Amino acid sequence: MTQRVEFAAVRDRLAVEDLITDYAVAVDDGDWDAYRRLFAPRGRADYRSAGGIEGDAGAVAAWLAQSMESFPVRQHLIVNRRVSFGVWEQDTGDTARVQADYVSPMAAAGAAPDVVRGGR
Repeated sequence: MTQRVEFAAVRDRLAVEDLITDYAVAVDDGDWDAYRRLFAPRGRADYRSAGGIEGDAGAVAAWLAQSMESFPVRQHLIVNRRVSFGVWEQDTGDTARVQADYVSPMAAAGAAPDVVRGGR
């Protein structure tokens, strides 16, 4: 691998890391406009495994805003990030796949979390 290719891979990995962090901060801050901006125009999110919905960024942001309303104190800790790059399925451009674990304590009010969720 040339240094240029290695640098591009590091740059891409850091961009994905930033995206994951921006996602967690947008959800924790309830900044649903910032959440929507994280997605490509035809981007979708799938929260069905957590009892939620699957849909475009606008629909999912509206659902999240409503579901998170009861928990004004929340923190998404996203760890063990596994990022791989390549071209998959019908995609004609570069694609990144991310697998990460999360822990998310949420509280209705005060310091003690009322709910702690976790998953991959």
